[in-house]
Amino acid sequence: MTSEYPSKILSLAVEQISTLPGIGRKTALRMALHLLRREPEQIHRLAEALIGLADEIHRCPRCHNLCDGDVCDICADTTRDRGVICVVEDIRDVLAIEQTGTYRGVYHVLGGRISPMEGIGPSDIEINSLAERVSSEQVREVIFALSATIEGDTTAYYIYKMMPRNGIKLSSIARGVSVGGELQYTDNITLGRSIQNRIPYESTI
Repeated sequence: MTSEYPSKILSLAVEQISTLPGIGRKTALRMALHLLRREPEQIHRLAEALIGLADEIHRCPRCHNLCDGDVCDICADTTRDRGVICVVEDIRDVLAIEQTGTYRGVYHVLGGRISPMEGIGPSDIEINSLAERVSSEQVREVIFALSATIEGDTTAYYIYKMMPRNGIKLSSIARGVSVGGELQYTDNITLGRSIQNRIPYESTI
């Protein structure tokens, strides 16, 4: 059977590129042909960066953000207020909040949210490790910066119920984020104000 492309290597490249989200085979072919027009050194640098994603990047053992070293840059930054933990669902939420330039605490990345419909329970995300941090570190405030969805609200409420009542302030970002919205799609100004104007979590339930 004749190959769809004149090169088996090109065919393999198209096949792999097309596995990326939102990339069909036509777009994958266009990207592969574009790479072929670049200098070999540029392609090698891209390949090395992709290999680094697989071999060198891992989760921060403290907050579950991405990192190259022992802990992520945020956890390693001694100028951050480690007494304030902002709880988010996804690493993209960390990036979105950091872009606002308004928050100087640390984070805890859950890696998802409770969703019975999808078979995701409390033990499937990083809730237990959050409880361990709160009990072992000098935490003054926990901020819920979860998506304004039923699943996000369920996750926040579950954490609220299991959180020790020992003077730790529990807050929620102000609802400048639209209902059903994801933090990563909220503009920087709105998100920054939502964090600065956060409210007691108890007032949201």
